[in-house]
Amino acid sequence: MPGFLKFSINDLAQAAVFAALIAVLGIPGAFNLASGIPMTLQTLGVMMAGAVLGPRKGTLAVVIFMVLALAGLPILAGFINGTTSLASPGRGGFFLGFLPGAFVIGLLTAFMMPRYRLWLGILINILGGVVVIYACGIPYMMAMGHMSFTAAISVMGPYTIGDVIKAVLAALVAAAVHRGRPGLIAPIRLRRPAT
Repeated sequence: MPGFLKFSINDLAQAAVFAALIAVLGIPGAFNLASGIPMTLQTLGVMMAGAVLGPRKGTLAVVIFMVLALAGLPILAGFINGTTSLASPGRGGFFLGFLPGAFVIGLLTAFMMPRYRLWLGILINILGGVVVIYACGIPYMMAMGHMSFTAAISVMGPYTIGDVIKAVLAALVAAAVHRGRPGLIAPIRLRRPAT
């Protein structure tokens, strides 16, 4: 088995806790704006999973959450399951975007480590938690909802401010966690070619 897929009991426990956190952040429900696309706190959980646990464990946490949702558990905001989410133009693509979003955040955070820098963490969370998730959600919304690109982008405007706030909150949490528990994410270093 490749090293990337080997997990200790501690790794699995951390991933399970964050999968549960993502589910719990759906309990407040979804705040539907005029567009019908729900604004939820679950993207905050996805950002925190990547920023706190890194690319391996953070992605595993989101995989656990998504598998449970697709298996029929109503753990998405509004107490819906994964298949119901995929049937919705305003939800499905964003749900699918959780996985690459957490991975991108975790990977870029691992490159930043061993010292977590707040301003860089915020930028990383915006890239993975907003740009990547929107890059999955907007085309899905366009295809399923028969919308133009301009219409889809204009629908997302009110959500962007809330998602940037979630990116800042996730970075603040990650900074505190990494200060209190250094070494939670193994740093990734690029190897320089031998000369």
